[in-house]
Amino acid sequence: MDAVSQLLAEVRARGAVFRRTIMRPPWALRMAGGAPLTLAVMLNGHAWIVVDQHEPVPIGVGDIAVVRGDVPYTVADDPASTPSLVVTSADYCPGAEGVEHAFRSARTCGTPSDEAPVLVSGAFERWGDLSDRLLRALPAVLVVSTEGGPYPSAEMVAEEIAQDRPGQQLVLDRLLDLMLVSALRTWFDNPDTNAPAWCRALNDPVAGAALRLLHDAPAHPWTVADLASKVGVSRAALARRFTALVGEPPMSYLASWRIALAADLLRETDHTVDTIARKVGYANAFALSVAFKRLRGTRPSDHRSPIPVPHTPAGPAPTVLPPGRRG
Repeated sequence: MDAVSQLLAEVRARGAVFRRTIMRPPWALRMAGGAPLTLAVMLNGHAWIVVDQHEPVPIGVGDIAVVRGDVPYTVADDPASTPSLVVTSADYCPGAEGVEHAFRSARTCGTPSDEAPVLVSGAFERWGDLSDRLLRALPAVLVVSTEGGPYPSAEMVAEEIAQDRPGQQLVLDRLLDLMLVSALRTWFDNPDTNAPAWCRALNDPVAGAALRLLHDAPAHPWTVADLASKVGVSRAALARRFTALVGEPPMSYLASWRIALAADLLRETDHTVDTIARKVGYANAFALSVAFKRLRGTRPSDHRSPIPVPHTPAGPAPTVLPPGRRG
């Protein structure tokens, strides 16, 4: 399994929250639900994703916006609109200026109208549903087009939201999974985006081969010489090529990969720290703790708590794939 597939294989929504919100201009929703990741799709009309300390990003019909939950943001009809409602996990739309509050169903807010903008949003409510490394790889917000891709249509999602059916929660969970995985695959595949360097390096015959070896067997006692021998190049050639394409030397990358895997196991399992250490290539719990503290600034035992991803204001800017490069 390649690294991208490994990341996306961990995506499993459980208890996904979906809402269809029907608005009348001017409108602006300040998102404060605390979900680690949210998807937004315009069923009708257009909107702007206004992420704090970043340029506003437009979305229209046929676009999916993926927004990290650790970044404060607003969804609005215009970047200049003042939020009239703070959306929390407890209540999506209790009624505010610009937002109709006649509930058509438990998951629909607003009175249907041919002209009204309609926003369909879905959120992963639990951190453990998402790979820690995946969240850290994403920009604050990315927008991709659903045209030509294997995405469920916005109409299909809206229809499912509007009705109560047996097994509906499972269907909504899988729809959210598919929307996210498809959007991220489009983003990873596009060379013009700021996807992680290791994703792009996977296609390189030298660096990519080395990455696959590290990903497939992170617990192996790798050395640069061993890795170079497997790839079929000299130590110097491997180190040079790998560092140029991935952005760090092979052993530094391996350490960060092991810690990322350990972080996911800490959140997703009840294994002891010592067991997890051996699974990802460390001799014991102490060795893992030292490496974890050095790379993450916290102890493995502390990481088990659902602490949000640290937000750095100077982090990756929003990503919007150009129309010609989407899908």
